[in-house]
Amino acid sequence: MSEEPDPSTVRLPGDWEHLDVRANGVRFHAVQPAGVPADDRPLVLLLHGFGEFWWSWRHQLTALTDAGFRAVAVDLRGYGDTDKPPRGYDGWTLAGDTNGLVRAFGHTRATLIGHSDGGLVCWATAALHPRVVDRIVVIASPHPRALRRRVLRDKAQRAQFLPLFLRNQIPRLGERQVTRDDAAFVSDYFAERSSAPWRGEPDYAHTVELNRSAMLIPNVAHCSLEYRRWAFRSQFRPDGARFMELMDQRLHLPVLALRGRDDPYILDDAMADSHRWAAHQTYRQVEGSGHFVHQEQPAAVTDHILEFLRHEPAPTADVPRRSARKVRRGRSVAYSPARFVARIRRSRSAPDGR
Repeated sequence: MSEEPDPSTVRLPGDWEHLDVRANGVRFHAVQPAGVPADDRPLVLLLHGFGEFWWSWRHQLTALTDAGFRAVAVDLRGYGDTDKPPRGYDGWTLAGDTNGLVRAFGHTRATLIGHSDGGLVCWATAALHPRVVDRIVVIASPHPRALRRRVLRDKAQRAQFLPLFLRNQIPRLGERQVTRDDAAFVSDYFAERSSAPWRGEPDYAHTVELNRSAMLIPNVAHCSLEYRRWAFRSQFRPDGARFMELMDQRLHLPVLALRGRDDPYILDDAMADSHRWAAHQTYRQVEGSGHFVHQEQPAAVTDHILEFLRHEPAPTADVPRRSARKVRRGRSVAYSPARFVARIRRSRSAPDGR
């Protein structure tokens, strides 16, 4: 790849309809199966994860459409052929993007399905814009507070998650690492987190090649890392503290949480802990898959999603609703770097890192 790819290279040919939609001040590139009437179909919005683009939902786009839904996959802010503004990679703005997209597609409510970073956007949108969310499906994406809790308390989760997350914080160095050698980082990222059976299939090699090319689109590497930089740096600022307060509420909409049983990156406890913030969470693990479970085992994931969409959750009236905690005036709840390091040191001295 001697030249930087044009953003339009993600508009892959096929039985797709490529759309340009404006929401929250940004032009988004979205994809849906061609020739499908959308007026009377429930909207399902598909949000990809770190280092990917809409293509990661190719299997679910077709299957959900065949099942009677309007399935739309989006290139998130800063990815693919979507605009790449210098700012707006915080939880507030990303949730606002999704809220705007639902309305821009002509709907008042939608089911949100997200993988990895896209799943975190689902959690944030459900908490900050509950009126536009029917239910959410999160894949390899724990609730933000559950993920922080496990990283601080669990040595195994911290060892898998924190090293790369911290390396991504260094400006320019992170971008060079991601794009060096024609984005070889993407190949390593997929290889380390996916299952062996998928790595032996032609679909895997093609997917990695497409995602390497998409990462080399101008400004994509920087924008994709800005998601992670805000997630870390905001922990030490009032805006991050306020965001995490608002996330500290128990959602009462249906939630399906999926994880590949062999996922080495997001561990079982982090996903299971999310039930603390979701009164109607259904948690399933998918055999024979790693971090990219919706691409490794697309039929099994689609079956779980369709079963979830067609059934109402059992009531849990005995579970009291949690609300965001109030901050005492004159006292900051934001983590300082010193408190963050001290918390990790205390966890290391505790049994099993807990």
